Amino acid sequence: MGRFSFSQDLGIDLGTANTLVFVKGKGVVVSEPSVVARNIQTGDIEAVGNSARNMIGRTPGNITVIRPMKDGVIADYDTTAVMMRYYIKKAMRNRSFLAKKPDVMICVPTGITMVEERAVIDATKQAGAKDAFPISEPFAAAIGAGLPVWEPTGSMIVDIGGGTTEVAVISLGGVVTSRSVRTAGDNMDEAIIHYIRKHYNLMIGERSAESIKMDVGVAGEVKEDVDMDIRGRDLLTGLPKTITITAKEIAKALEDTVLSIVEAVKNTLEKTPPELAADIMDRGIVLSGGGSLLKNFDQVISDETKMPVFVTEDPLESVAIGTGKSLEYIQHFRSHPGVSARPFVN
Repeated sequence: MGRFSFSQDLGIDLGTANTLVFVKGKGVVVSEPSVVARNIQTGDIEAVGNSARNMIGRTPGNITVIRPMKDGVIADYDTTAVMMRYYIKKAMRNRSFLAKKPDVMICVPTGITMVEERAVIDATKQAGAKDAFPISEPFAAAIGAGLPVWEPTGSMIVDIGGGTTEVAVISLGGVVTSRSVRTAGDNMDEAIIHYIRKHYNLMIGERSAESIKMDVGVAGEVKEDVDMDIRGRDLLTGLPKTITITAKEIAKALEDTVLSIVEAVKNTLEKTPPELAADIMDRGIVLSGGGSLLKNFDQVISDETKMPVFVTEDPLESVAIGTGKSLEYIQHFRSHPGVSARPFVN
């Protein structure tokens, strides 16, 4: 138990929207946006995480705010490495970071290519890790959600993140069937921006769209219509303007994105062996990730699949928790250096 207490191993959920760091024996110690502010004249990093996110839409011309992750993969390698170094150091605060570099378990989407996977490993090492061991994102989410992934029974997880939605059926420590679609929370924000621009000639920013999604966003039929005042720039006059938007309008804006995710769930179920499908019918489908917090989403999926659907207790942290718990099996990776990023996936 002594060695466990002093372990410096980390689990990282490197997400499109947020990055979470799990320290073995401590739990999730860092949870901040995957955002970096850079000075384009000097190349210096001005801010990372929450402070960088607060700059979105408010920066002078010499500072640009970057989201280095797109659709669950690295879009800007150098910036991602800088961001990860910042978060690793923050997680290792008050520990002998320089004395011993940590081993890092990091989650990746199931639809990632080997080139994209290698970029994640290299960026993690460049950020200060001794070694990096990727793990399938839905498998990590299932562990974090407390599903019996090692038992001979079917468990279905739907992790709706910022850049990707990961759907997987898991049994006996392996992913039996899975689907990764690059449609998730960011697409919902984009759909809201597009709808308001099209119907009201009003331009709003990403943060406003996210606030609308969280406050009045609904999947499927709206039973109780509510409204919300939003501010933006009128595209006709160029001046600031305030309009009132309703939950029914936002539900309409999100219709296609919701349908795309529901189709991914149904397609995965169609490929599931009958015995495991029967298990899922009994146990239900579990939702995780920030996108699962969209009001009524669980009910829409339940209506479409005719199965019970539940949102996990900690949807925002389930992948990070699962990635951290998988550190217990890190010896498997050390003893099999040639193993792919998805050792548990069949």
